[in-house]
Amino acid sequence: MRDIRPPFHDPAVESAFAAFPATARDGLLALRRLIFETAAQTAGVGRIEETLKWGQPAYLTPETKSGSTLRLGIPKSGGFAIYAHCQTTILSDFRAIFPDGFTYEGNRGIHFDSGASLPLDKLRFLVAGALTYHRR
Repeated sequence: MRDIRPPFHDPAVESAFAAFPATARDGLLALRRLIFETAAQTAGVGRIEETLKWGQPAYLTPETKSGSTLRLGIPKSGGFAIYAHCQTTILSDFRAIFPDGFTYEGNRGIHFDSGASLPLDKLRFLVAGALTYHRR
């Protein structure tokens, strides 16, 4: 897979990443990279818009409207997380494939410990599912 490290186009998003605790920032940046890489390799997704929603970096498919928003953030319990819209089946579908090895927050998110190695090969399924959710 090509390593895509897109520049920040929105200074507010860049500031949000800079404000994350250093212990979580690397994991969040890895998830950000995964979102852009997966979008670039998934037909019909189009350009990814990176913005802030509820103060968290959020990823949308504004041109194709193929996907549901993904967000990145810091849960109250610490570490870092990726969030999907809780009224979709994105996380329940992912959990059906990968029931073990992840810390799920219901149908809302997956939590990771700071410094943890991310199973990017598995998480790619989650991201692709979110980016193509409305094409089902």
